[in-house]
Amino acid sequence: MNVTGYSLATGLGLAVALAAAAQDVDPAAFADPPVTEWPTYHGDYSGQRHSPLTQITPDNVDRLVEAWRWETGELPQIKATPILSGGVIYVTTPDNLWALDARTAEEIWHYRYRDNDAFHIGHRGAAVYRDFVYLTTPDAHLLAFDASDGSVRWEVEIADSDRGYWSTFAPMVIRDKVIVGVSGDFDNIPGQLKAVHAETGETEWIFYSTPPPGTPGSVSGGATGGQMWMTGTYDPELDLLYIGTGNPTPVLNGDARPGDNPWTCAIVALDPDTGELVWGYQTSPHDTHDWDANEVPVLVDGVFDGEERRMVLQASRNGYFFVLDRTNGENLLTAPFTVVNWALGLDERGRPIPDPAKEPTRDGVLVAPNEAGGTNYRSPGFDPETGYLVVNAQDGYGI
Repeated sequence: MNVTGYSLATGLGLAVALAAAAQDVDPAAFADPPVTEWPTYHGDYSGQRHSPLTQITPDNVDRLVEAWRWETGELPQIKATPILSGGVIYVTTPDNLWALDARTAEEIWHYRYRDNDAFHIGHRGAAVYRDFVYLTTPDAHLLAFDASDGSVRWEVEIADSDRGYWSTFAPMVIRDKVIVGVSGDFDNIPGQLKAVHAETGETEWIFYSTPPPGTPGSVSGGATGGQMWMTGTYDPELDLLYIGTGNPTPVLNGDARPGDNPWTCAIVALDPDTGELVWGYQTSPHDTHDWDANEVPVLVDGVFDGEERRMVLQASRNGYFFVLDRTNGENLLTAPFTVVNWALGLDERGRPIPDPAKEPTRDGVLVAPNEAGGTNYRSPGFDPETGYLVVNAQDGYGI
């Protein structure tokens, strides 16, 4: 698998100053980073993934030429979003982290994690803070590196991989906290998101989407699951962290977990200092189709129905598009964006009402979207000039 750099043949390419030595990345800049940088997973905290650069246009795109090509030499595909900070590109695959000169692709350093038997499904990327670089591992560990030479500063366990947890998570840094999530579809493991101190690795807080038995918020005989495996977004003014949660477990057997099963298949807003839930909104109450709501909660400010609103948008795997007021979780809009046949309508909170006739059966039932969903983990993009949210979507039926 390779990463390729391009420039304009006319020499209009942007020069990037190399900072192979220790950097000083301030996470406060992630709200509005320089246009020449991509310092965090979504580019900035908003999740819009929109670049204001206008140098490449329809008139000159035919003059793009390959400037360099770099290959990992490893079998796993690159599913990560590269981080660009201080002229250094950080690229990850499961168990690997590279630092490359953005101008030449010359390798500055490479770290390979020890062999492990955890689930190697892919990896989404690294994170930077001050002169630290962070990487999660398939066996749900978090490592901190010296940005200048790739030496390991510390390593901590995020969750117990022997219980069925793994991690593909691109860490997110808010102030001095590194936010990390895990994956895991096995029954009886609670969904968790963890914050550790950026310099020491000490655990600051853990948010459970499905609290373990005997802890506050736990429900006897309730659902487990609700893993948070996609990087969230953050509003510095409201000081709220937004993240989507995964499906409940057992996955298809809803009878074993009556009720709505909060906070699975939900968008949750958390206090980043404490991990406390400020509000939650379920896009699929009592999910029985494996339709995670881990898709990126995109933050947008604008006019909705004649009123200025701070909004969070999610095109969800269940085939519905949601617009919420991100200050309090109030539903402003719910509308299908792919073919949908599993809901009877919407409740008073704008949540789809599951159709009992579309519940899983031994003989099978035709449901839309299919198990892959109307969309999935592939990141959307929002263009503030047009107001369009661009989403990788599909119409699909499944049994």
